[in-house]
Order: sequence, then structure tokens, then C-alpha cells
Amino acid sequence: MDVSRATEDDEVRELIQDVLDEAGQECTMTLSQRQQLSKEVFDSLRRLDILQDLVDDPTVTEIMVNGTRHIFYEKNGHLYEWEKHFTSEEKLQDVVQRIVANSNRMVNELHPIADTRLENGSRVNIVLNPISIDGTAVSIRRFPEHPVTMRQLIEWQSISEELTEFLKTLVIAGYNIFVSGGTGSGKTTFLNALSAFIPAEERIVTIEDSAELQIRDVPNLVRLETREALVEGAKEIGIRDLIKSALRMRPNRIIVGECRGAEALDVLQAMNTGHNGSLSTGHANSAQDMIRRLETMVLMGMELPMSAIRGQITSGVDVMVHLGRLRDKSRKLLSIVELDGIRDGEVKLHELYRFEEQEEKDGRILGNWKKTGELLHQEKLRAAGL
Repeated sequence: MDVSRATEDDEVRELIQDVLDEAGQECTMTLSQRQQLSKEVFDSLRRLDILQDLVDDPTVTEIMVNGTRHIFYEKNGHLYEWEKHFTSEEKLQDVVQRIVANSNRMVNELHPIADTRLENGSRVNIVLNPISIDGTAVSIRRFPEHPVTMRQLIEWQSISEELTEFLKTLVIAGYNIFVSGGTGSGKTTFLNALSAFIPAEERIVTIEDSAELQIRDVPNLVRLETREALVEGAKEIGIRDLIKSALRMRPNRIIVGECRGAEALDVLQAMNTGHNGSLSTGHANSAQDMIRRLETMVLMGMELPMSAIRGQITSGVDVMVHLGRLRDKSRKLLSIVELDGIRDGEVKLHELYRFEEQEEKDGRILGNWKKTGELLHQEKLRAAGL
């Protein structure tokens, strides 16, 4: 290869083919072996080397690289170890640099941790050695090429028809909804499906660390993504900066991919300043735990009395949807709760729906969603004529 100039992919493939043609005169290779070798060499030079087969497999939902020797992947809810491995730490580093370069991010000794994404939208987290003691760690979370719809979630028994219609009504009416759940519970997937209920004529601004949402059929859509301080003098642009900017864009709704820190205060303030129907997600083991986390995250951004913080939460968030991953690896909506003001200094939660497990059959958990209460605050429903 002529390394003094940029070489197109097709030209690289031709060069590989030429070398294989020469080698074919001296050794016996079947057509399928030649094709496989050609692909492996091209992937090594231009793509993600041995990871490319896993990235191309639509049934693989997660890829975990623990140094050069141990690669794991999740398929159909189960973890497997990949029989292939990187030939050296240098080769793994080449792949890492290829990943971050495609999304204008940077990872090195000074900045050993990076969050980025692949061209297909998969989310990537990278932690370099020696921060990752046993070698560079790469985690790739794959998202479906086509957004998962509520209809698919119903077919997978992650949610029921009744709950879907109820949530659809809330989204159209402009209720502020916060989605909580543990790691791998499907928060981003659910948020994406929920956003499909937003009326097409509304203006939406999405804000994410790494763009993952796949909102379709909304012409008036602005997608914002954070930026790291790549070079000296370049300002880092975080979630808080993007929320402040979004408020000046005349959005009907603001969707924040995930609240992790001080930006929770800005999300609540946006929900409290007329941006009805805004959506966000956060990590928590229950809706009650999510309230506690929101309180803590707000304190990261500003020293406020707890009573003021709880007032912001109850005024901003109308409904919380909690998701979970059960022991059979299935993802389900576990509860829907309404925030009902403050009682005795605590945020009062009013449960509306709850998933109740009934039995376990052939390794699958079966159950139903039980309605446990009526929606108390119906002002937005009435205002929307619903």
C-alpha cells in the first residue's frame, strides 16, 4: 500500500486480491477460504479486526473486550466467550483509535476513558490500560438497526396493550415522564418507543452523551450530542450546556437520553418551565430509588434545601415508569407510578400499575400487569381534550 496518500476501500480490496492471486499459484486454497482470508485482512486494515464479525451479527447485543485474550458477547440473553483474540495489545489499540476517530473523540494516556459510538449507532465505552489493569477494556452495546416499537415490546411481553394505550395518552397529553431501571433493562429502547407517540407536528430537541435515540417520522427534530475537549483551548460541551442551549431553540419537548449527574437540575427546570411532555431516563433499582438519586444528582449541581429539591421533582416529573430485567433475562415494565406531591417532607408516590409474577414455566417467568390505582392528576388530560 502507498501510505503517502489516502487509499480507498475498493483499492485496498483489489490489493488484497492481487496478493491472494499470487499466493494462490503456490498453495491450494478453496474459493471460500480465499474469500474468508480476504475479509479478515480487510477487517484488520480498515474495520474492527476480529470484532467485525460480532458487530455485523444482528443477534449479538453486547460485546465485551477484556484485554487482548478474553472477548465475550451476549446473544439471546446469554453470555459466550469468543474463540478469537487480538494478536497483540498494539492491534487492539489500533482498533480503539479507529473507533474514536470515526466519531471525533479522543482516547490516550491523558484521557484514558472515552464514550463514543460506531457507525451503526452502537454505544462504545473504552478504558485504556493501565486504568484497566488487565488490558484495554472495550464495551459495545448494540442497538437494533430499526427502532423497537411498542408493538414489538407487546409481542415480546415486555408490556401490555392496556399499558401501551395508557402511556400513549399520557405522552400525547404532555405528561413529563421519567424512565428508570437497572443496567440492561432497556431504558433507551423504551424511551425510543415512547417517543413515537409524540405528535409529528411538535418540535423536539434530543440531548445525549452519545447519540443513541432513533426517533423517526418527526420532521422538526434537533439532535444534540456532547463534545469532549479534544485539543487545548477547545471547550468541553456537556449535557448542562446543551440543555441551556436547547431552551433557546423553542422546543415543544426536550428528551434527555440519561441523567447521570448535575444535569438533573437542568432537566427538572426545563420540565418546570413549560416544556410539557419532556422525557428522560436514569439508573435506579426502583421508582423510589430514582427519586433518591434525583435528589442526590441535583445536589451535585447546586446546594439547595431538600424541601426545594423535592418541590422541583414533584412539580417537574408527572409519572415514573420503572423497567427491570428478570432472572429469565426478559425485560419488562415493572411499575408505573404517579408523583403526588409531598407528604411529611417526602415525595409521595401513587402506584398505577404493577407487574405481578404468577409462575415460571419452561424457564420463562409468566405474569400479568395489575392496575393498582387511578390517575389522580388529570389536568393535562383535560387540557388536551383526552
